[in-house]
Amino acid sequence: MDWQRTALLGAIAAVTILLFGEWSDFQERNRPQVDTSTTLATTTTPAVPAESTATASGNDLPSAPEEDNEPQEAEVSASAQLIAVKTDTLDVLINTEGGDIVKVALPQHLAELGNPEPFILLNQNSAQTYVARSGLIGPNGTDTSAGRPVFSSSETSYQLADSEDKLVVELNLDQGDVKITKRFTFTRGDNLINVDYLIDNQSSESWKGNLFAQIKRDAHQPIVKGGAVGVNPFLGAALTTTEEKYKKLDFEDMDEGSFKTSIQGGWVAMVQHYFLSAWVPEQSQNNTFNIYKNSQGLYLMGFTGPRVEVASGQQGELKSAFYAGPKDVYRLEEIAPYLDLTVDYGWLWWIAKPLFYVLHWIHGFLGSWGWSIIALTIIIKAAFFQLSATSYRSMANMRRVQPQMQSLKERYGDDRQKMSQELMKLYKTEKINPLGGCLPILVQMPVFIALYWVLLESVELRHTPFLGWIEDLSIKDPFFILPIIMGATMWIQQKLNPTPPDPTQARIMQMMPFVFTFMFMWFPAGLVLYWVVNNTLSIAQQYVITKQIESGAK
Repeated sequence: MDWQRTALLGAIAAVTILLFGEWSDFQERNRPQVDTSTTLATTTTPAVPAESTATASGNDLPSAPEEDNEPQEAEVSASAQLIAVKTDTLDVLINTEGGDIVKVALPQHLAELGNPEPFILLNQNSAQTYVARSGLIGPNGTDTSAGRPVFSSSETSYQLADSEDKLVVELNLDQGDVKITKRFTFTRGDNLINVDYLIDNQSSESWKGNLFAQIKRDAHQPIVKGGAVGVNPFLGAALTTTEEKYKKLDFEDMDEGSFKTSIQGGWVAMVQHYFLSAWVPEQSQNNTFNIYKNSQGLYLMGFTGPRVEVASGQQGELKSAFYAGPKDVYRLEEIAPYLDLTVDYGWLWWIAKPLFYVLHWIHGFLGSWGWSIIALTIIIKAAFFQLSATSYRSMANMRRVQPQMQSLKERYGDDRQKMSQELMKLYKTEKINPLGGCLPILVQMPVFIALYWVLLESVELRHTPFLGWIEDLSIKDPFFILPIIMGATMWIQQKLNPTPPDPTQARIMQMMPFVFTFMFMWFPAGLVLYWVVNNTLSIAQQYVITKQIESGAK
């Protein structure tokens, strides 16, 4: 009858896997379509209750520090339009009203495999608001509560030529006798855009103003194809402060109230899985950062720079930079201090970051992220070889004396105190440490948890194929082959371990391979690959040690 029960359980498991596979495919086929159109202004915005935590009014412009004069309005003589800019790394739309970046697509990162459409990070339409705004406020600022300036441009479309490394896009505005140029500088192979204001003051008075920049976004959740069940990478605002190198505020935090701080340099970012956008002001100046939710239910995060004065007949410049792209640790380290912490490895970052560097170094030799994961797992396993051996020897010894333990249970099963005393005597006689199998594993757990977050956060794994049937290491195995292998390795490991004396605990342990197999069906294939390799190496080591101890006992 045992074989019939095993066959029945196997059949049920197989049918369950097939049903969940069909359900998963159905979910993918019926995902809502993403609106990729872009409008000059959002047509609808969600309403919020009167007790909203909004701190700004009008058109969400920040207040300029030390404002002591009435702001002047720019001469608006043209209607707003969209300016298209294309480079090898960015497809951008700029609204001439305010000179805001209202769409960013990433041609080197596809929306999904098999679809040539680029991944869209920023966009503005009836269904979505996620834009990067910047402007000038203060005594002579062009952006006021009355409205935003409308710039002019010599072209409506710009493209980085194959022979060029930089592309400069200039928007022009006349403010009386003050000529204002908003200059966007794009660089080949880079996702950082320099956004500078050039002030040519030909008036008879000094020009005074402050540069501000904002990310304005609604609370929509990015659609992640094949995302892992139970894994929720951070989504929200982040910045660096004098107290915290990396401070995070999710949408719930921003719902509860605003946040304001001042710091020299700094940055503010909108973070999501694999990608981010960030405003980076001049690092030599003191900047004021503000994060809040407005009366329309939209979230704003940005900075205001110090007052700049341009004397009559002189020229001045206000500088900033905007990053929109992947969480590239190496590039983010170069842009601003602590911006690389947006690649969020959690509280074990001090272990995870070196692991990522080693993984990246291995990839430089192997050229495959899948094989690099395998190589890194082998290196980690080798580093903990002795600790693992200690653990496996303890478990092998426990397994060796299991018949004696069962005999004690039969003799003293109803007398727990006597049973414990006899077990302690047995452990002492056989020189077994009952905790010897647990402690070495606990020591290793932080490393393996850190590696888990490295693989989860690494944009390098996105759309990376491996072993033929795996087209993307960042999403689930389409045929669940790796999760099933992982479950089989867990079952084999369980057979090598001593059976728990408690029947209930033993039944729970027998179910664990099935539970973990189900869980890992939805995990990214790169993570499951790591577990398969680790389990396989553990089985080999544990099998050899167990056989050595059992042979020595005969």
